[in-house]
Amino acid sequence: MADKKRVLSCIQPTGDMHFGNYFGAVKNWVNLQKEYTCMYGVVDYHAMTMPYNPKKLKENTWELIYNLLAVGIEPENLFIQSLVPEHAELGWILNNFASFGRVENMTQFKDKSQQSSAGKEGFISVGLFDYPVLQAADILIYRADYVPVGEDQKQHLELTKEIANRFNNQVGKEYFVLPEMLRTVTPKIMSTADPMKKMSKSAGEKHNISLFAEEARIRKQIGSAVTDSGAVPEGELSVGIQNLFTLLKAADKMAAHDSLLQTYQEGNLKYSELKATVADTLVELSADFKQKKEALVQDKKSIKNQLKQSSHEIRLRAQQTIKEVKDLCGLSNVRF
Repeated sequence: MADKKRVLSCIQPTGDMHFGNYFGAVKNWVNLQKEYTCMYGVVDYHAMTMPYNPKKLKENTWELIYNLLAVGIEPENLFIQSLVPEHAELGWILNNFASFGRVENMTQFKDKSQQSSAGKEGFISVGLFDYPVLQAADILIYRADYVPVGEDQKQHLELTKEIANRFNNQVGKEYFVLPEMLRTVTPKIMSTADPMKKMSKSAGEKHNISLFAEEARIRKQIGSAVTDSGAVPEGELSVGIQNLFTLLKAADKMAAHDSLLQTYQEGNLKYSELKATVADTLVELSADFKQKKEALVQDKKSIKNQLKQSSHEIRLRAQQTIKEVKDLCGLSNVRF
């Protein structure tokens, strides 16, 4: 076990999980556990960077924990960021190895700060500006070899490697592992209401399908999925139809996928048949997850104790990194 490569990935606690989250990232996390030493963090510090409700943050954190466990994440691989305060400590240290100009030009900071400035308060926190450095600390504190991220997070991983390189050069030791992007096949799930947009909770209720939604809701959203959206070159699928086929493929329903695709290519496919098959697939998957989640929720005390224990065990690795980093940086390192 000790010689397995380490994988680190994190998710903000937005509470609910939709099929885009699951097929686009979390299903892959479940599979990676078979091959790597995995650490998956629910990063509640990051959730504070935008205006938020404290009570809701705590509720969302535990809701996401139950969701992750229900879909197959092992509890020993899961931690809550705020239960490992060394993340914040390393984040502060790494601030001194991060270029202001580089952090200022991070795409997500620009996008989110525009959202904040357009809001009622027009408030942009320093935390929002600085969160890419904390994200670097999330990765580096566990000496992760790989980070499974999409193209939209590539910029953050590049910044992490730059910070690690600068630290290593300044202390004169190749201490931090330079993490690599773990490229795996993860489908990009689009909104069924607007297949030109990625499935997203922030885009509104009709633009995402909850993994734990009622059967009727899942069927209604798939039944009303946009299929044709303008002229399509001969032999190609419209983006709406392509999205429905992507959902089948992501759910590992390849026999249904291939059969319906052949029918489409022959010009005999009824969209109602395709939608019904997709709806049946998602309902079946959701029912299994809901059953597992219900059992978890019935045992809240045990689950909370498990997560506190796993966070403690994972924290031991973070504490060792902080001790070594402080020694390398010339900082006092006395434990009281």
